[in-house]
Amino acid sequence: MKLLWGDIHNHCGITYGFGSLEGALKAAKTQLDFCMITGHAMWPDIYEKNEETEFVVNFHHVGFKKLFDHWEEVRQTVAEANGEGLVTFQGYEMHSCHYGDYHIVSPDDKLPLIYRDSPRKLEEDCGVEAIVIPHHIGYTPDYRGINWDEFDARISPVVEVCSKHGCAMSETAPFPYYHDMGPRDSHNTIYEGLRRGYKFGFVGSTDHHAGFPGSYGDCMAAVLAEDKTRESIFAAMKARRTYAVTGDKIACGFWVNDAPMGAEIQAGTASRSIRYEVETEYPLDKIVLYKNLKPMHVLNGEQFQEINETGRYKIRVEMGWSSSEELFTWNGSFAVADGQVADYHTYFVGRNVLAPSESAHYDVNDVNRIENSIHRISEREVEWQCQTVKNISTIHGMTDHVVFEVEGSLKTRITITVNGREETHTIEELLEYGYTHHMKPWHSHAYKVHRAVPETQYKFQMELQDEKKEQDCDFYHLEVFQKNGHCAFVSPVFVE
Repeated sequence: MKLLWGDIHNHCGITYGFGSLEGALKAAKTQLDFCMITGHAMWPDIYEKNEETEFVVNFHHVGFKKLFDHWEEVRQTVAEANGEGLVTFQGYEMHSCHYGDYHIVSPDDKLPLIYRDSPRKLEEDCGVEAIVIPHHIGYTPDYRGINWDEFDARISPVVEVCSKHGCAMSETAPFPYYHDMGPRDSHNTIYEGLRRGYKFGFVGSTDHHAGFPGSYGDCMAAVLAEDKTRESIFAAMKARRTYAVTGDKIACGFWVNDAPMGAEIQAGTASRSIRYEVETEYPLDKIVLYKNLKPMHVLNGEQFQEINETGRYKIRVEMGWSSSEELFTWNGSFAVADGQVADYHTYFVGRNVLAPSESAHYDVNDVNRIENSIHRISEREVEWQCQTVKNISTIHGMTDHVVFEVEGSLKTRITITVNGREETHTIEELLEYGYTHHMKPWHSHAYKVHRAVPETQYKFQMELQDEKKEQDCDFYHLEVFQKNGHCAFVSPVFVE
């Protein structure tokens, strides 16, 4: 199986978002394997128009009409973007106070734009293969949070766990809801849906509204697919071979009796063999294995202090800061002597827009016209360019990151050049300290080379046995937490 990364719920100027469709697809190609650009299409039970709701009602109807008027060209542009570099899906969004918000996802370029008053009717009547995915489920019931009484796992094999709105895993999950739509309600969490006996998998997506799919820190979906094609990725979603990450591409494998995440298996009263493999992008906080929503195994990062003298190491370069809203360009190179670059991941951020407001005014085409790219020059050198703006606040970063995995030893030398500033250090030195540089004396753009992490501290695996049946259908799922706050939520395995 291939581990692929995507964003199947993000917005741009095709309705009431910002940024061009072409720009959104270009941004997706810089760091994703698959994506869906999601237009807002309908709100069957929208509020009655009065003095207080007039802006909301009018704004949405204008956006819906914009998508309807241009659906054919939107659909064609998305279809033409589908290829080896980026797999695209067709789809759009339905708001609902009663059901909660859903988006329809289809691998078929013939997906029609139709209007229905429920997620089930939308899936049944669209005439092509599709699923419907509930999102930002944690809002108050009847206030566009999920209605678990109406949920149907047959048409919704996966549920969006996290996005820019926050994380709805549980009442105490990280990333509470702070959007103006309101707080996270404990009735509308992932845990509550599983407690009710529903069988579904987990995905994440950005719900970004400014044409930047995969914007770092706004959540992504991971799938385990046989190939990087629409058919394989869609099959993986239907089979629930999926999980959600909040930002970093944490690699996770999870099996019960050799059945992967999302599977339903028969085990009777026999022992269950549970196995996981996790590779983080930053030092580990903890890995928690849950059985029926109760922790049955915890692995703490503090247990792992050993440093491998040879093998692999990860080094993170982070760029941004300053007090400027103007785009600042970073040009960097990462070169290795006495070793090689085994892999790298980019984490680029788009200008932060979650939802429309009367005061929000952005240029539709230019809001996220950001030039990001990365190129492998050789097995020993990688170059990149990215652009950043200031952080939103002291707790909301807008920094870009590139994480390099190096094959070598403690004596391997790393030369990092950023905007003309060059430093060379051994892996051994970088395991002890990272370093920072500022570009000017005051309120400066800056970059940080993080302390290196040895593979003994980012690769983890565990096998254990569970001898006890607790209920007619036991279910197991995995949650992974890094020291930088990023998480992975891995779909359950259901054991009858």
